[in-house]
Amino acid sequence: MNDPKSIIEELKKAVVGKDNVLIMVLLAILARGHILLEDIPGVGKTTMALAFSKALGLEYHRVQFTPDVLPSDIVGFSLYDREKGEMIYKPGAILCNLFLADELNRATSRTQSALLEAMEEGNVTVDGVTHPVPDPFVVIATQNPVGASGTQLLPDSQLDRFMVRLSLGYPRPSDELELLNRKQKGNPLDGVQCIADRKGLNGIRLAVDNTFVDKKIMDYAIRLSNATRTHASLLQGASPRATLAVVSMAKAAAWVQGRDYVVPNDIKLIYPATITHRLILTAEAKASGQTAEAVLSDVMAHIAPPSVRG
Repeated sequence: MNDPKSIIEELKKAVVGKDNVLIMVLLAILARGHILLEDIPGVGKTTMALAFSKALGLEYHRVQFTPDVLPSDIVGFSLYDREKGEMIYKPGAILCNLFLADELNRATSRTQSALLEAMEEGNVTVDGVTHPVPDPFVVIATQNPVGASGTQLLPDSQLDRFMVRLSLGYPRPSDELELLNRKQKGNPLDGVQCIADRKGLNGIRLAVDNTFVDKKIMDYAIRLSNATRTHASLLQGASPRATLAVVSMAKAAAWVQGRDYVVPNDIKLIYPATITHRLILTAEAKASGQTAEAVLSDVMAHIAPPSVRG
């Protein structure tokens, strides 16, 4: 898996006209992050997750979240084994490489929180016993727009654990026509080939980890985060976890572009997708029709990037 372009080309066999979203998801995976896809049903969120699992050779599990899904369905449970005379752990759906949490915001808060330990620490704890999740481990969660039937807001603590929030949106008419043509020949997912493996993915993640970040770049990321914390239109700005996510995503962006060092444009490329979902507008800002995206654009326009060769 030395050429990210070959991965994107493989994914494009199943996902039409969404190259930018595919790139951002790949960056988040390489940066060891989790992905939140917020969109209406039927635009290809599940298809994209399946395509990534096939192209990267990842074991894949999917749970359709509804109010009756229990935490034990996600993390597993202990069952008494009469022959052995002891409790035996039965793994839950989250014990895989790529876990698709479909329509996460339809689940109860208790079930949503079952994901938190796995997403943050790479473990699940059942009956006081900790079990590691496989390596690599990625959560791709989807949620319908707030206000859709049966949905509820994800808690801020959970939103902050997603490295990026993305939206596929409706396809262009030409892309939708291409999708229809491909469907006449069978399931486009059947054409996606495995061109990587878990060992290769972990090797790339290590290379991304080792990508150089100058102190000026770190300072730039901190200044951007601090500007969101003091902005008059924001009740809540970017957390320190968000700043760490920005740097990790920028390192992945640098590696994908063939560099072993980060430049300011890497930060600019990934910043909106990495930060917007973590911001909370004040009541006055909402009433005046402002959006988190507009506020973030204002922040980026007023914080000067450093002069770093690249």
